[in-house]
Amino acid sequence: MSADLPLLVLVHGTRFDARAWRGYAQAIPQAQVVAVDLPGHGQRAGQEWSTEAALEVVARAIDDAGGGAGRPVVLAGHSLGGYVAAAYAYRHPERLAGLALIGATADPARHPYLVMTYTGFAKLIPLLGPQRMARVANRVLRGLGLSDDALPDATGYAVTPAAWATVVADARADQLAQVTCPIYLVAGRFDQLGIDLWHYARRSRHPRVRVIPRASHLAPLTHADQVADILRESVTEATRRSDHRETGSER
Repeated sequence: MSADLPLLVLVHGTRFDARAWRGYAQAIPQAQVVAVDLPGHGQRAGQEWSTEAALEVVARAIDDAGGGAGRPVVLAGHSLGGYVAAAYAYRHPERLAGLALIGATADPARHPYLVMTYTGFAKLIPLLGPQRMARVANRVLRGLGLSDDALPDATGYAVTPAAWATVVADARADQLAQVTCPIYLVAGRFDQLGIDLWHYARRSRHPRVRVIPRASHLAPLTHADQVADILRESVTEATRRSDHRETGSER
């Protein structure tokens, strides 16, 4: 039964929604896999974005699935979802047995030019309109190999400016020092948001660095098999550590 398995909560990146994790439940049978929609995305398209609202989505997903209380929880996020996952882990380290940040290891405070690039992209959206921006940007995504059913719609683009403003304001690698569980820091070899991968690792208590060859920022979509392998690894470690803790043999 799924309630007997560890819980793996997946949080998507900007513009996308829970459908970005399609196929991961089948690829990771060792866990009950729950993919959420962040505010302003997917089934929550009508909800205004805020960090607090995003953290509430994660908390509710864990609570509704019965996470904690002896059931290990691994929280994994990609891009925006990775920064949300890191913020949740910083605030509630006791609730997690594992954390995976995928394409979410760029510290905005260290890279003003990267902030300018992302905020500049976000500023184009209200100027061009979300519908037009989706058409233009999705051409690029198709070129990366994404199928039409995996492409984000205009709704996801509309919330991008507000979402990335909170990342720029709040995301800091130093927050990971408060996280006591293993942290899988994952980046594609050519991922622009993996630029501080080792900086994040140095600030983590239990880092596990994984670089995916030939992948860029959208690794969960373009290299799903490799990402699923890493998530299985994180679930296995979280389960083993939880078992050791229960028997008093954790080291």
